[in-house]
Amino acid sequence: MAREPGWSVRLKLTLSYAGVIVISGAVLLLAVWVFLLRYVPDVGIRGQPGAGNLWPNFPDRSDLVVAFLPRVAVMLAALLVFGLVGGWLLAGSMLAPLTRITNATRLAANGSLSHRILLEGRNDEFRELADSFDTMLAQLEAHDAEQKRFAANASHELRTPLAITQTLLEVARNDPGRDTKDLVDRLHYVNTRAIDLTEALLLLSRANQRAFTREDVDLSLAAEEATETLLPLAEKHGVTIETSGDKATTVGSHALLLQLTTNLVHNAIVHNLPEHGTVWVRTSARSGFVVLEVENTGQKLSPQVVSTLTEPFQRGTQRVRTDHAGVGLGLAIVKSIAQAHDGTVKLTPRPGGGLRIKVRLPAGG
Repeated sequence: MAREPGWSVRLKLTLSYAGVIVISGAVLLLAVWVFLLRYVPDVGIRGQPGAGNLWPNFPDRSDLVVAFLPRVAVMLAALLVFGLVGGWLLAGSMLAPLTRITNATRLAANGSLSHRILLEGRNDEFRELADSFDTMLAQLEAHDAEQKRFAANASHELRTPLAITQTLLEVARNDPGRDTKDLVDRLHYVNTRAIDLTEALLLLSRANQRAFTREDVDLSLAAEEATETLLPLAEKHGVTIETSGDKATTVGSHALLLQLTTNLVHNAIVHNLPEHGTVWVRTSARSGFVVLEVENTGQKLSPQVVSTLTEPFQRGTQRVRTDHAGVGLGLAIVKSIAQAHDGTVKLTPRPGGGLRIKVRLPAGG
């Protein structure tokens, strides 16, 4: 927005300081003037001529005006100069931290997110503003790095099915007599994987933007729905699902929270023991928040591997199944949906193998 140039804050503060000093001095001198007038008569008492001059000469108010007013003018002028010079220096000293913050803002606007103000001194309003700005810059820098990493990984993941499709089509063109059934099956698999990846990216973007309508959602019902949907997959893998818990109502998008629950249960099924695995799905309501917990048996995981599982396209080599490897966004979507609902996700490895994931969300009405 184009705006007309105005006075600087430093000049405004300088004029304010000078004005306060001049007005204070004028009030003080006026008080002195009024005080003097009480003890100076309108007409002076002159001494009597003759011997002795028993009565001394006293000044009257006209004498006071002649003696006092010029000095008042000089004093006010001196106060004005002192106020302007002192106010300019004092305002510059007071606004120095603001100048550093402004320079850091310009650098950030030009794309330099690594700069920090690092304001020294004791804690005051400027120090709090500078520290808050440094925290914001650190978060923006981390978010920017995460977005760049995500874009690079997404480009790589999307390029893979496209490259495979191009290779299959070239093979088919160079070998017209080849049986097309196997080619069609492989193209169908690659195309389905590309569609799944694209839908996952769109869902992740939607969760990050928080572009959804909020309503009351019972996580226990979402857990039951997700379990029923994935029951055939669990039977195929020989996994038993056990659900328990109380009503746990939060506020958010039913579709996104159902997707969160489905991703957790699906992840627990496909990354389980080769046979006779178990998945536990539990919900609970606490004071001010609700909890959805999904736990599964499986191979032992190190804390280092677990700490990376919510990052996009992180699959942990010990947890990948060739038939349901997914697109590497399942738990990343869970984390984004939870954060979009002001919640948290905590992953911990089970001592006997497998994973425990606890989602904590604010309680609804």
